[in-house]
Amino acid sequence: MKHSYYESSARERVDGILDTGSFREILPPTERVVSPHLEALDLPTAFDDGVVIGTGALDGQSVLIAAQEGDFMGGAVGEVQGAKLVGLLEKAIQVKPAAVILLLESGGVRLQEANAGLIAVSEVMRAILSARAAGVAVLGAIGGRYGCFGGMGIAARCCDALVMSEEGRLGLSGPEVIETARGVEEFDSRDRALVWRTVGGKHRYLLGDCSMLVTDGIAEFRAALLTLIAGTVPFDLDTVLREHEVLSRRIEQFGACNDGQDVWRALGWNEPSQVPMLDTPEFLQLAQTRTAR
Repeated sequence: MKHSYYESSARERVDGILDTGSFREILPPTERVVSPHLEALDLPTAFDDGVVIGTGALDGQSVLIAAQEGDFMGGAVGEVQGAKLVGLLEKAIQVKPAAVILLLESGGVRLQEANAGLIAVSEVMRAILSARAAGVAVLGAIGGRYGCFGGMGIAARCCDALVMSEEGRLGLSGPEVIETARGVEEFDSRDRALVWRTVGGKHRYLLGDCSMLVTDGIAEFRAALLTLIAGTVPFDLDTVLREHEVLSRRIEQFGACNDGQDVWRALGWNEPSQVPMLDTPEFLQLAQTRTAR
């Protein structure tokens, strides 16, 4: 039976990604480490503060893993959740696992925690880059209902590599935020086709923002993460310079595009309106010669 990554909880994703019985949770719910800010505002709290962290094995390889729970405040990051993520990444520098795996699902910073949440996300970004600089691969996965936006969208792109499903979404400002700030004429968040061709998995794959695109299944994400572990490269100056070259070419090639379909047309898709209708295997086969990477 195929288990949907999109429909699963954070703990179900961890259990499906890791080798059976290998997960050992750090700061489990029994420790009741909750956000002091939410308590002060008389708001509901979660005993794991919306993120599961721990150690485990992936095909016998030692890994550290974190999974954000989208069903708790949309996966938004506060002080405690950020501290758990940072602590896990700092532990990785000490124990040198095969990889740190981040199962990301977040709308960004918890507005209720304001500056504490902003600081937490900035520390997560720094911790990801520090782990990579220490020679530890940091891999992200995005395929949940809430996507990955805000500061965590930036953090995701700090990883060595990302795997996404078509259902996954990755961006800075979420569709509703853009509409609120700039008006529905700028971006209609109710236009789901527009949303997915702007921040969805297929579009991010074509732009090179994610390394692998998979169908919606926990087993498929697990297989992709194993492939990415084997293919990580050193995080050095040459790596950073190559990334800057890619971004510069992207601006030159797509800077005048107003819609995802304009980007796809520039990449050689003669009928870009058909891209959303393709299933993932067919899409990947056709995309091999049309990516921006």
